Amino acid sequence: MSPTGAEVISRIKAQIEETDPGDVNAALSAGDRSAPILIDVRETEEFEAGHLPGALHVPRSYLESRIEGTVPDRSARIVLYCASGIRSALAAHTLSELLGYEDVASMTGGITLWKDRGYEVDVPRAMTREQRDRYSRHLLLPEVGSVGQQKLLDAKVLLLGAGGLGSPAALYLAAAGVGTLGIVDNDVVDLSNLQRQVIHTTSRVGLPKVDSAEETIHALNSDVNVVKYDTRIDATNIMEIIPGYDVIVDGLDNFPTRYLLNDASVRLQIPVVSASILGFDGQISVFSPYVGPCYRCLYSEPPPADLAPSCGANGVLGVLPGTMGLLQATEVIKLILGEGEPLIGRLLLYEALSTTFTELKIRRDPECPICSRPPDAITDAEMGVFPDYEAFCAAAG
Repeated sequence: MSPTGAEVISRIKAQIEETDPGDVNAALSAGDRSAPILIDVRETEEFEAGHLPGALHVPRSYLESRIEGTVPDRSARIVLYCASGIRSALAAHTLSELLGYEDVASMTGGITLWKDRGYEVDVPRAMTREQRDRYSRHLLLPEVGSVGQQKLLDAKVLLLGAGGLGSPAALYLAAAGVGTLGIVDNDVVDLSNLQRQVIHTTSRVGLPKVDSAEETIHALNSDVNVVKYDTRIDATNIMEIIPGYDVIVDGLDNFPTRYLLNDASVRLQIPVVSASILGFDGQISVFSPYVGPCYRCLYSEPPPADLAPSCGANGVLGVLPGTMGLLQATEVIKLILGEGEPLIGRLLLYEALSTTFTELKIRRDPECPICSRPPDAITDAEMGVFPDYEAFCAAAG
């Protein structure tokens, strides 16, 4: 006679470790390194209705294909849970017996018993049905999921420029559901822009770029709040514009403003995803204040003007800003989610003609005039005072 389902579950439970919700709660409350990695193996709808604080979501049906990406260390302490402890027991058996994880337990009674004990439960803000459909491919990714998508919806990203780099970056950040996009640009759409600035259209020639960008973004995703700054960023307004943003996308095309941005972003400790393009070549890095080098660590002084011509003087391949702008958008999303390895301390060079990427390591300069000073050494009086970078760059040239 074949064993019943209850008998199979009983046998599996006898072969795995089970842990009481009280022990799990105590470990989480201690907040030390001994706290286990919590894995919720329920379905997406159950997870979004409420889950244990800090739990990662790996549905039982995707366990074998996703667990290694979520927990690559097979020696890590893992506690799995479900609604009542049955699915998590099966999952614990799979991890231990089939996938080689060494320290796995199933939480007795699941989240039902956890709630009965009165322990804390995180209840994410619910997305609308339209949002669940729109971001469905993100929700399938364990690195994003509903928690990560909510981070994107709550994020505020400032784009400096709605041109070649800002256009593709804005489009894909809007498509990804970044909730607030600030756009700084005082230019109007010109026919010569349309070869590469894909957020604009022929019918909008002569329209302010911030208005044109807003129209395209809203047509793509009405979730996105667009904050327009129809102005040129300078020392008089930068400290009014950039505070409150989580990440800045640098699509600037001149050195004085880049140095100014670096000073302000270091003082406010806002990461900057910076890229530049010329001809067939592009480069990108992430300048995260006091985590990695700043822009001034990389370029202590601007190069002579003859070594840094503009795209208007030297030309640029139309698709190149698309490549670099999408890399910028990718880095922004990684920073918001706290996933992956952003390009902090790395400069990535792209050569379109040879289709090659070259990575250079860059380090903080201990003598850097900007980031070598600790943030608490910057006085309130200094916070909004900047050098004359127009004169500084002119002297260097």
